[in-house]
Amino acid sequence: MPRVFVARAIPAAGLDLLRPHAELDVWPDCLPPPRAALLERVRGAGAVLSLLTDRIDAEVMDAAGPGLKVISNYAVGLDNVDLAEAARRGIPVGHTPGVLTESTADLAFALLLAAARRLPEGERAVKAGQWLTWEPTWMLGRDVASATLGIVGYGRIGRAVAARARGFRMRVLACGRTPIADPAGAQEVTMDELLARSDFVSLHAPLTDATRHLIRRETLARMKRGAILINTARGGLVDQDALAQALRDGHLAGAALDVTTPEPLPADHPLLQVPTCLVVPHVGSATIETRNRMAEIAARNALAGLRGEPLPAPAPGATAAPGTGTARRG
Repeated sequence: MPRVFVARAIPAAGLDLLRPHAELDVWPDCLPPPRAALLERVRGAGAVLSLLTDRIDAEVMDAAGPGLKVISNYAVGLDNVDLAEAARRGIPVGHTPGVLTESTADLAFALLLAAARRLPEGERAVKAGQWLTWEPTWMLGRDVASATLGIVGYGRIGRAVAARARGFRMRVLACGRTPIADPAGAQEVTMDELLARSDFVSLHAPLTDATRHLIRRETLARMKRGAILINTARGGLVDQDALAQALRDGHLAGAALDVTTPEPLPADHPLLQVPTCLVVPHVGSATIETRNRMAEIAARNALAGLRGEPLPAPAPGATAAPGTGTARRG
């Protein structure tokens, strides 16, 4: 049977699909395989089932050898995979789109509410014995109902967040890399207008060369004073030092981040020293139902690639099936 290297244990829903058809080599640690271990373990693999923490580039493909038929990424985002190199070699790449839309949108809105009402600060105050009585001016947050939400990146997740916002009677502004064909109740505006008008800004753009540090000192300065930033997309979208400074200066009332650079943040990172910044450990898709569906899709992508069949969920712009790339491997 072909060998499949799985870069960490994924839910049994995916592994059980693979076992009857492949010899599984599952990295046993809770941490990602170190680079040297990754290069060693992919040797001779017919399929690599990677996570977003694994950089899959030409070096990894060379180490795997000419028998590598498919790369299946257990994630929606693909910034950890060199898609151009895979296409050059005719290696199809799969990912897990769609299934984590609702769970990630749930988390984005949960973070928005938590930051707006200063829930982490309140919990810390209670545990520190600082809650003495009901006080009219203590721990005041921001109203969410009827506030303005700006959504940067209006794809599946951005639209799902907008749907939740409408339940709170929020005004929704949206912008993206391309014109929005169906804003579905959102008002399409420029990035500058969105930043200036929004009480809350939620990031849902992919990480590319064009979007890296999309939120930086200059764009933070254009945000409405007292606004709150939410990021459940990719840490690289935000210049974290500039964000920490904007929070310390009081220009922003708060931030809530599910993603950072690096992950995890060092314990002494400036963002972790700012009481108005909530950081959670990249749990946007962390529900039982979503992670099971992701595992199933990743497994089916790997199996299809091993059989030389089109992948059920190919990466956008990537080679769909083995042998259809623009150049031979090597």
